This record gives sequence, structure tokens and C-alpha cells, in this order.
Amino acid sequence: MRCLGLDIGSSSIKGAVLDLETSRVWHIVREPFPDPVAGIESGFHEVSQEEIFTRAVSVLDRLCSHAPDATTLFSCGQMGGIMLMDQNFQPFTNYLSWRDQRTTVVDIDGTTTLDRLRGCWSDVVFEDLGKELKPGSATSLLYWLAQRQQLPADAIPVTVGDYVIARLCNTAPKMERTQGIGMLNLRTSDWHHAAFAALGLSGLRWPQLTSEKEPVGTVNRNGQTLTCYPVIGDQQAALRGMRLQPHELSINASTGSQVSQITSEFRPADCQTRPWFDGQFLNTITHIPAGRSLTVIESLLTELSRLAGLKIENSWQLIQQAAQSSTGDGMFCDLSFFASAMGCNGRISGITTENLTVGNLFMAAFEFMADSYWTCSQRMSPQPTWNQLVISGGLVQSFAPLRRKIETRFSLPIRDVAEQEETLMGLIPTAVVSSL
Repeated sequence: MRCLGLDIGSSSIKGAVLDLETSRVWHIVREPFPDPVAGIESGFHEVSQEEIFTRAVSVLDRLCSHAPDATTLFSCGQMGGIMLMDQNFQPFTNYLSWRDQRTTVVDIDGTTTLDRLRGCWSDVVFEDLGKELKPGSATSLLYWLAQRQQLPADAIPVTVGDYVIARLCNTAPKMERTQGIGMLNLRTSDWHHAAFAALGLSGLRWPQLTSEKEPVGTVNRNGQTLTCYPVIGDQQAALRGMRLQPHELSINASTGSQVSQITSEFRPADCQTRPWFDGQFLNTITHIPAGRSLTVIESLLTELSRLAGLKIENSWQLIQQAAQSSTGDGMFCDLSFFASAMGCNGRISGITTENLTVGNLFMAAFEFMADSYWTCSQRMSPQPTWNQLVISGGLVQSFAPLRRKIETRFSLPIRDVAEQEETLMGLIPTAVVSSL
């Protein structure tokens, strides 16, 4: 049996033919995710909803040509961010991305939108919401709009993926619970209306919450009719694609980094908690410094050559070679160059005339990353409830010294995942469950 899979990600919109018998993905096609709208205020990150939809349709039509026998479409999408629809399911706004930083701007009273929002919620409410509050989160962006009287009455908040599927099916948007991060009362598995009321968001019309097993509508593309299922969270899809088990701790090291564990019950800790599948939960810490911060160092190291009009084509390969034979030699490199789970005050210290080399600098950075994963895992559970690590992400595959640092720090068996299409692979279990 073959189905279609669609991933509305933040770097690309991609899709594949899902083969349920072999658990493989075939005919992967991609469109770049649209660039943000130009000419708006610094720190704002909005994307044309029309351009997103057009590119998603382009991917879908190409998939249909590869699998004319497919009759179902399963999707995942980026979490965070928000867009608003009216009562006729037409867009009120662009997609306000999870990358948007407007809620971090310091106002004349010395506070930010995030500061004021957090003050509206008790610790109990914040815990019920899974301790989710980031600059580009749905609630923070909606609160920003409400504070400036820019929130249309009776608007319907949706994720970008929900918008695409609802428009494809010409139906009311529905939201699968894994997409509702920071908006659900995790104790009741329903919208946290009390939290919304505290922010002045009571007038909004929230979409119907639904299960991954329940179709949301149908779409006909060039004579091919597809039953569409709700969009699931891309983080959950990726972890499902890696076949993460409750006894395992996932460490993903890519552009950003995260540690995650499935829990059978709502188990609040010093971390974020998100809905998982079948009534379970995901304890996770995201925004751990990783590839984005390493790129800052690489950019510094190659700055003079760029200024001279030269380009080092193999800079990362050279860094790999340098790190392979280095120890760090007493150097310390805190990669918190951006606001992160480890703070926002990056620094490099312990420098001597003998140890200041490219290899030592990156080995110190890898040491910091391994220590960060350990520290974050302790926040999630001071007494670990896992007995194995699942390691994934391009950085671990590219830098063997980083993997060794993690292995040494945790002293646990490791299951390596080299799969490059985790999110699309994660749609296969969803398709199997929905076909039962």
C-alpha cells in the first residue's frame, strides 16, 4: 500500500511516497520554504501564506504523478508560529513564524511582551501548558497582537500546516494535539481556556482538536482523490521516525539541538512537556547550542579570506581534520551565542599562546555540547529513567569527536540513527495506525 507524505518544514516543503509494506520513502521532492516578507520591521519574521500554499501544492502534484494509486495524504509541520483565519476560512494574516522575535523587544517600561505575558500566568498554569513560552510561540504572538489591538474579533488561530490542509480540503481547520504546544492544558488534553482568558484572548475561535487517526477532509488533484489526515508536529514525527522508545533518551545535534524522552504520564520537570501519541507525553529541552553557534565560529575563522575575496570551499572538512587530532588543551568554549537553554552569554576562555588552534577550539566546543546534553538531561530527570541513548543529526555524523564526547559523558549504550528523512519516515507509523 502506498500513501503520500508531506512535511511543511521551515527550510523546505518536501514530500515523498510512503510505502507501508517496506517502511520506505520514495520519490522525495522539495520546494524551498518561502523567504520572509521583505520591508517589515527588524525582528519580525512573516511569510506569505499564499506562497506557502502554492509551493505545498506544487510538491503534492508532483507526488501524485509518482503514485497515482495513492488515496491518502499524511502530513507533519513546523510547530510554533501562528496565522489567523476568518469565519469563511480565509487568511487574516501572513504566517507569523516561530523565528519571529518581536516579543523580545524591550519597551519603554523596560519589559518585553514575553515578560508581561509570563506575569499573567501562575506557576500552576505555566506547568499545565508544558512550560512552553518562546519568542515565536503561538500564545506570545497572539498576546502581542492583542496588546496592540491588532487581533481581529472571532479570528481562528491555526498552524501553517493546518492552514494548508484546511485550504486543500476546503474545510474548517482542525488541529492534532501534537501541534498544540503551549496551548493545551496537558492535564485535560483540551485547550487551556483559562490561560487564554488571562491574556485577553477569549474572543478567539480555537480549531477543533482531533486525533491523528481522524481524517479532516478530501482533496481532488487532477482526478486523484486523497483523504487528508491532520498535520502532526514535526518534532514528534522525527522522533517517531527514529523509533524512539520510552527507555531511551534522544539527543539530536543539528542546526539546533534537543534532548527528549517519551513519558507514559504527564510528568512535569525543569523542561518543556509536549503531547505525544496515544495519550503519552514528550519531555524535551530544545534550543540547546549546536550547529548555528558552530557556524559563528567558522564564519570568524574564514572572515579574513572572505575580505580578501577568497572562498575556502572545504572549511568544514578542514575543521574536521583539525579537531580529529586535538584535545582542547584546557580551552573552554561556551556556545550560548544566542538565547538558548544554556543561557545567552557565550564566551571562549582558557586561551594560551600554545593552545589557541582551530582543532582545540572546536574540541572545546564539542566538550561544551556534550556537557550541555548531560545538564539538560538532568533537568528532565535527576534520576535518569533511560538506559540507552539515541543519537541523531548531521553534527554527530560529521564529527566523530563529538560522538565520543557524548559517549564518555553519559557512559550508556548508544543507538545511532543516520536516517536523513526522519520526519517523512515518522509519517509511516501514522499511516499504519490510521489504516487499521
